[in-house]
Amino acid sequence: MRSSVAGLADLDSVTACIADAFASDPIWSVALARRNGRTDHHEAYWRIFVKGAMRFGTVHKWDLGTAVSVWIPPEKSELTSELESDSRALINRYLDTKGITALNELYQRFKASRSEAPEPHAYLALLATHRDYRGRGIGQALLASDLREWDVLGVPSYLESSNPANDHRYIRAGFTPIGGFDAVLDDARVTTMWRPVKGTI
Repeated sequence: MRSSVAGLADLDSVTACIADAFASDPIWSVALARRNGRTDHHEAYWRIFVKGAMRFGTVHKWDLGTAVSVWIPPEKSELTSELESDSRALINRYLDTKGITALNELYQRFKASRSEAPEPHAYLALLATHRDYRGRGIGQALLASDLREWDVLGVPSYLESSNPANDHRYIRAGFTPIGGFDAVLDDARVTTMWRPVKGTI
């Protein structure tokens, strides 16, 4: 098994894997919640961010897509202006006024926290394992492969962990908690993490 770059032909499978993995996430399950409880807008939401990263060639899959990762290179934007417009339109279509306001505030908290990172970095936006392969260390293997590539380039890494259950996995990969912030609609915590090149301090 090995890591490879995911292209537009993989857009559907990568998006589906991420949407399924984040459907129960402590932060995003609340932030994207609709009054009627439906979640069929999740794939459309995550697809926008996957497309944004694919323009850099930094969306990776393990083997045939058993795990996927979405990275943003140093000092690059997650979305183009067109994709930002698509995101706003989707949010306005599916969320109520309270949800829209809260989500926009959450975005600002992510942005403010990321701006405090020590130096330009590779940003791990999303990491997900297909539900049929969870618990086998596949996501960890993909992450390790990705980090080796960034190490070769001399680029440190940054992420926001939206699920405390995953924090120990990131620490095992060489990340160190450096801060965090609270979600908007509940008291869920986002932990920000930093990994120097080759995991050295």
